[in-house]
Amino acid sequence: MRSRAALALTCLSSFLCACGALTREEAREALDEIESSSQAQALTSGSVELSADFTIGEGVQSAAEELRELIAAELPCAELALSPGQLSVEYGARPGACTYRGHRYRGQHIINVSRNDADQVIVDHVWNDLANERVSVDGTATVTWSLEDQTRHIVHEAQWTRAGDGRTGEGSGDRRERPLGSGWAEGFGVDGERQWRGQAGRWELEMAGVEMRWVDPVPQAGRYTLDTPYGESVSATFVRISEARIRVTIAGKRRSFDFDVDTLSGD
Repeated sequence: MRSRAALALTCLSSFLCACGALTREEAREALDEIESSSQAQALTSGSVELSADFTIGEGVQSAAEELRELIAAELPCAELALSPGQLSVEYGARPGACTYRGHRYRGQHIINVSRNDADQVIVDHVWNDLANERVSVDGTATVTWSLEDQTRHIVHEAQWTRAGDGRTGEGSGDRRERPLGSGWAEGFGVDGERQWRGQAGRWELEMAGVEMRWVDPVPQAGRYTLDTPYGESVSATFVRISEARIRVTIAGKRRSFDFDVDTLSGD
């Protein structure tokens, strides 16, 4: 029979191993932050995609004029104002369709084409209360790419609010986006980093091999490494298990939790 001292030592050891382990509440908080920040990223990335379809190498004014024609055709709801190299867009100011890549847009988007050469394209974006049904965003971004390199480099600063519960975030990021296998119409792959301050504190995120469809609230594949405000680094992996559901696994050093996210509602 084990002595009382040995049994007490075993119990103490088990208790110490449990201390500091990721809790389900912390994992759920991490998932909520991932969802709201990913929704903000998808919304702004959709507006970047909308404003990237012009002829490369033909100058800034030509690009702005092409964008005016494209956006007028895609989103007749938009009020458009053109100035040298710049296009101001007010989504929802006019009647008509206002949906692009699965997002129903409203708010202001200012697009400034500062360079349009074959070797480099630079487009600056300003978002003022840009919103869809899930999230609203205020912020700025600089996007660069070239005729040879179709991967877009996006450096942004933004703040966002999730419509369902008022969850907010404010931060910045540096990422590269590329089209998924069937093209930009399906979604985008992304690698890079983001940092933001949410209601629980500061979060730092690295993205590797991530795939996201425009309409989904979280990625459908890939991995996040997340430094949390409660003193533990966690990983988040994403696997699509059906057309309408994505499994997100939040894992710490000792424990992990699975959450199934409904891609239609985000819950």
